[in-house]
Amino acid sequence: MLTRLFHAWEHRLASVSKDRLVRPFDWGLDWLPPSPEDLVTQAPAAPSATLGPEHLVRAWVDDVMADTGAFFDAGICEDYAFIPAERQPGQPRAALPTDGAGTLRFSSALVTPHPENNTVTARWFPSVEGTRGRAVVVLPQWNSDPGGHVGLSQLLARFGVSALRLSLPYHDGRMPPELTRADYIVSANVVRTVQVCRQAVLDARRAVAWLAGQGYERIGILGTSLGSCLAMLTAAHEPRIRAQALNHVSPWFADVVWRGLSTRHVRAGLDGHIDLDTLRALWRPISPFSYLDRATQTRTLLVYARYDLTFPVDLSRLLIDEFAKRGRPHETAVLPCGHYSTGNAPFKFLDAYVLTRFLRKSL
Repeated sequence: MLTRLFHAWEHRLASVSKDRLVRPFDWGLDWLPPSPEDLVTQAPAAPSATLGPEHLVRAWVDDVMADTGAFFDAGICEDYAFIPAERQPGQPRAALPTDGAGTLRFSSALVTPHPENNTVTARWFPSVEGTRGRAVVVLPQWNSDPGGHVGLSQLLARFGVSALRLSLPYHDGRMPPELTRADYIVSANVVRTVQVCRQAVLDARRAVAWLAGQGYERIGILGTSLGSCLAMLTAAHEPRIRAQALNHVSPWFADVVWRGLSTRHVRAGLDGHIDLDTLRALWRPISPFSYLDRATQTRTLLVYARYDLTFPVDLSRLLIDEFAKRGRPHETAVLPCGHYSTGNAPFKFLDAYVLTRFLRKSL
């Protein structure tokens, strides 16, 4: 009975968005440059006369997986720019952590063909305690608006954990004029999806480097939905991250897109061009399962929702089972709701409590 009620609610909440477009399938060969460090100034890889597009992508993925440390190397950023926030007239001094708050901007380590997307924006919420102890990078969900996870970031700051909330690639002010949704980070374009998710990881690593430069030593990361996947990839390659709070989880990127309620329009673009096994193989660089043997001492919280139709529950449980089999230190929390309903009261308060409690304890 509860399952039917929550599933019906999830479908209603998902149906609110009317701007989902079925975009055509594309292997994304134009996102395979000779050097993946720059997608603008260097010409894309020329298609081989003997190899088809699938084989070209497979060969590239094999090269990536041979050295993911290099693939996710963010380099050194030298153009951090911090803009302090101004207190609003009449705002009480203790209303929220305004002192020291502001916006951080810096160049992304991956240059894409869309200039708007190449500058990273992050909102900074310093701890009300005024200490440089604990800090966390916050990665919101796919298609989050500029206010997404701001309340959670403020809550973390109020409870002693400074929060740096990143805008993901192709979100918010990083979205080019032709988009109304952040379609380029998850789409039926195979290589572009890998590259843009990679960009998010590079951005998060540069955010961690900024925190370290500010004197923070106890650094964590929090991600929700797509942000959860990106957070785990970041923690797997960033040794300065001590703890990761992963909110809605799956071992495979491809399976969520293939089966999830939120990605039916993406699946429609994939159908007839690629099967799930092939997609799973080609999206290995952005699948958490590929990195379960990295960062083995990172404290981890795995959160899933009992009635989730976007991150199917069996996938979440598979990832949790893998953590247990490999002896990875982790905690698990199960929310009594679905994916979309996590953002509604009272479940959003329960979720925020679980995430905040874990990060306060683990950092």
